[in-house]
Amino acid sequence: MPKSSLNSSNPDAKKEVKSVVPKRSLTPRRRAREYALQGVYQSLVVRRAGSLPNSAAIAKQLAEDPAFRRCQLELFQGIFEGVLDRTDELEALITPALDRPINELSPVEHAALLIGTYELAADLSVPYKVAINEAVELAKTFGGTDGHKYVNGVLDLLAKSLRSTEIAAA
Repeated sequence: MPKSSLNSSNPDAKKEVKSVVPKRSLTPRRRAREYALQGVYQSLVVRRAGSLPNSAAIAKQLAEDPAFRRCQLELFQGIFEGVLDRTDELEALITPALDRPINELSPVEHAALLIGTYELAADLSVPYKVAINEAVELAKTFGGTDGHKYVNGVLDLLAKSLRSTEIAAA
């Protein structure tokens, strides 16, 4: 009778299974964007439920995470507060580039688009390729299977109008 692969005497049964999940580069700037995404996400979920989000309470709750102290605080605050202060304006920029109503986007993709659009429209110190890439990485990390492709397509379209001079110079 052949030995079972579950038999402890089988040398192959004791091999360690290595994770296939790639390590993420969590620089202070990436952490700041990830926390901003989480905060914007919470705000969107609260808004979709018909309530007014409390940005101070959301920021306080995020800051309680021990890893939060390793993020670039100024970048987090700039993105988080900037997106929440300008959500209507940012959504007006995003909407023409969408193939569906904005409220049908997943909250993660919606938040990533808001962050990417904010950086494209309001923070010219961030190169357009970086703004798009960072939003795409957020969507890859936290969103659905192909959500990052959608975020990439929408932000690429927006960059053509918001950063036309920078794109032409590249």
